[in-house]
Amino acid sequence: MSIQDKLFITCPSCERRQMIPKWEKLLYVCPVCGKYLPLSAQTRLKAVFDAGTMKEMDSNMSPADPLDFPDYEDKVQKQQKKTGMKESAVCARGRIGGIKAVCVVLDSHFFMGSMSSVVGEKVTRAIEYATQKKRPLIIFSASGGARMQEGIYSLMQMAKTADAIEEFSRQGGLYISYLTHPTTGGVTASFATLGDITLAEPGALVGFAGPRVIEQTIGKKLPKGFQRAEYLESHGFVDKIVERKDMRDTLIDLLKLHQGSENHGITLLQKKEVAFNE
Repeated sequence: MSIQDKLFITCPSCERRQMIPKWEKLLYVCPVCGKYLPLSAQTRLKAVFDAGTMKEMDSNMSPADPLDFPDYEDKVQKQQKKTGMKESAVCARGRIGGIKAVCVVLDSHFFMGSMSSVVGEKVTRAIEYATQKKRPLIIFSASGGARMQEGIYSLMQMAKTADAIEEFSRQGGLYISYLTHPTTGGVTASFATLGDITLAEPGALVGFAGPRVIEQTIGKKLPKGFQRAEYLESHGFVDKIVERKDMRDTLIDLLKLHQGSENHGITLLQKKEVAFNE
């Protein structure tokens, strides 16, 4: 790695180069063209939680190799060395605007945020902790879907996490699903699309199969912007698109709006209408 690579990041969109501290200050949004770069789990969690309150959960859990898939263990070790992470999912608890909450982040730097059996277990444990402690749950999704090296074990996590979300909902919990680029495959088909409130970052690709696969299947050209956050918001799939700079403030507003509301006779649907129609 050259000295320039250590000091600067070049935007993949406008190809303008800026010093890394400037990117960090803007949470990795290009200061020239506004292009969103992937945000690491730790950076996102630190940006969301109140300073000094974040505590990571199940941080030592590492991928297994249930199918003895060729070279999988080697690839996992390389990913762990490259990213400093054990798995693509990072779970934490802490306070956001003074309110206790549980957050899960899928990090696309690690195996494209794909869902392994360990990712499913970590997500489920975080949901169950939020259920037990009666804390709001926020999940930031960014995933290529199920992890192919784990086959059916990965696919089983869809039902597992969805069932945990259902129980969380039955207990009256608030689940905010925050979709980032890209959110696809089995993650979209399970917990990512089960939120009481669904937020998305600008331009995020959200869907099960990719646009090219769909076009090849149906033999038709898809509408412009299909599966992007803006298209999904206009069709009611996403409640609100939130710029990264407004991420923390928006979450604080939503959490405060819902805090203690069970005593005020306001339904969740009514609260969502208040939040986004003011």
